[in-house]
Amino acid sequence: MSALRIKKGASKHSAYDLRDPNAGALESHTLACIVDNEAGVLARVIGLFSGRGYNIDSLTVAEVDHEGHKSRITIVTTGTPSVIEQIKAQLGRIVPVHEVHDLTVEGDSVERELALMRVHGTGDKRVEALRLADIFRAQVIDSTLESFVFELTGAPSKIDAFADLMRPLGLGRIARTGVAALSRGV
Repeated sequence: MSALRIKKGASKHSAYDLRDPNAGALESHTLACIVDNEAGVLARVIGLFSGRGYNIDSLTVAEVDHEGHKSRITIVTTGTPSVIEQIKAQLGRIVPVHEVHDLTVEGDSVERELALMRVHGTGDKRVEALRLADIFRAQVIDSTLESFVFELTGAPSKIDAFADLMRPLGLGRIARTGVAALSRGV
């Protein structure tokens, strides 16, 4: 038996559930941070989220400037408008963070994700999986007599839709890279 007991009728809450009901609806935001590429930076950024009970829906990190030793961290998170503002302000105060951009509010942006999906099936299910893959422009990158591994890139909603259609056809494992995003234009 767990040492932690929850009162009858109570439920587990995140920081979002404890908000003021007048604070606004939950919104998904894509944040891009330019940081020094050094040990411990990612841990500090992630620590900000975990320490305050904020959730990360997607996280990608890669070095973008070898000479300047800078990396880009792209985070998709959900919260009320006030929580999102608080996250951006707190990210901006972390010492190795140089820039914080909210791509959701700064204008049009492009978001893409890569997914690998293993789909098991034979007969009609196999044929249907290939037909749907063609419609979604998914590439077969591995094939056996019992399964395919599909590679698909696109907006997260496209990845979700493809996975939903593959579930009844035998979707086994799925690996996703997380969102990579850039603002459009200038």
